This record gives sequence, structure tokens and C-alpha cells, in this order.
Amino acid sequence: MTRQPEDDEERLPSFAEQMADQLGGWRGLVESSVPVVVFVFVNIIAELNPALIASVGVALAIAALRLIQRRPVRHAVNGLFGVGIGAFIAWRTGDEKDFYLPGILYGIGYGLALLLSVAVRQPLVGWIWSVIVARGKSEWRTDPKLIRLFSRLTILWGVVWLAKVGVQAALYLADQDTALGVARLVLGYPPYLLLLAFTVWAVRRVTKPAPETAPA
Repeated sequence: MTRQPEDDEERLPSFAEQMADQLGGWRGLVESSVPVVVFVFVNIIAELNPALIASVGVALAIAALRLIQRRPVRHAVNGLFGVGIGAFIAWRTGDEKDFYLPGILYGIGYGLALLLSVAVRQPLVGWIWSVIVARGKSEWRTDPKLIRLFSRLTILWGVVWLAKVGVQAALYLADQDTALGVARLVLGYPPYLLLLAFTVWAVRRVTKPAPETAPA
């Protein structure tokens, strides 16, 4: 029995495809945003407790619908967990702005981790690329050009992450609850998807084989 050529092996999903799978695809992106949208609107027209009940109820309904349809519930459970923590803190303090506090703290930690990884010469974006795209391989660690690229990309991710969480933190401290909810939505996935697209383009551009020159 002859071995199949490597080109005939099952195609490895692209970075964008695998990231989309990690996020649950477009449906996962929408479903993870719905409970926050519900909380923002119900909180505007009603009080805190109805908003908390509505957002948690919607998150539970999304998870139940996925179970009924026999779809993966990992993304729904992650979203429910995040909404549940925020709802619990807001319920305990009685302040609607605390619904967004876990996301703000997570964003600060993630942004600092990105910058710290560059300081210790282990750019986090490079390792994420290795895990998701390169099947765990880390040959980029021996390529100075890729090390510089991943370091710059990691700094870009960290700065953008801290900037957007900084806006949310400022609104949180200023007690601008409605504006904070809107900022959470606007500064959520759109910057993330733009960073992702730019990262894919930059890495593909650097790793693209040089065109062969025709013999004279």
C-alpha cells in the first residue's frame, strides 16, 4: 500500500478558520453578544434586577437551544459563565456598572500579559500562531524576521487591548452605565476582528515564498 503524498492529506484549516471555530463562528459571535445587548436595553427601560434576570435568562436559553439542536455548547457555556459572574457582582453591589467589571479586569490582565510577553522575548501572538496554525511547531523562534514581526504584532495587540479597556474603565469610574454598555459592544469584537485580519495579512506577507526568477 503506497503512502499518500503529503499534498493529498487533509487540508489544515487556515488561521482565520480555526480562530472562527474557537469563537464559535459568526453564530457564536452573535450569541455571545446577545446577553450584553439585552442587559443594556432592559437596564435603560427598567431597573437593575430585571436587566440581570433578562440577560442571564437569554444566556440560558441560548445554551438550551444549542443542546436541543445538538450543537457544541462550549461557547454558550463560556458566555453564560462570563455573564453569570458579572450579574452576580452587580446583584451583590446593587450597581449596574459592576456587570461589566469582570470584562474590564480581564481586558487589563490580557493587555498586560501581551506586553509582558514581549519584554521577556516570548511574544504571545507568536505562540498563539504556533498553537493554532503551525500544529505546535515553533520554528519562528529561529527566524529573526518572524521574531521581530510577532513582537511588533504582540505590542499592537496589547496597546489596542489596553486602549479599549481604558475607555471602558474611564466610563466605569465616571458612573456612565449606559455609555459603558455601548462601549462594551462597540469595542468588543470589531477591534478583535480587525487585529486578527491584520495579523493574518502581516504573517502571510512575511512568510510568502519569494517568486522564482526566470533563468537568463
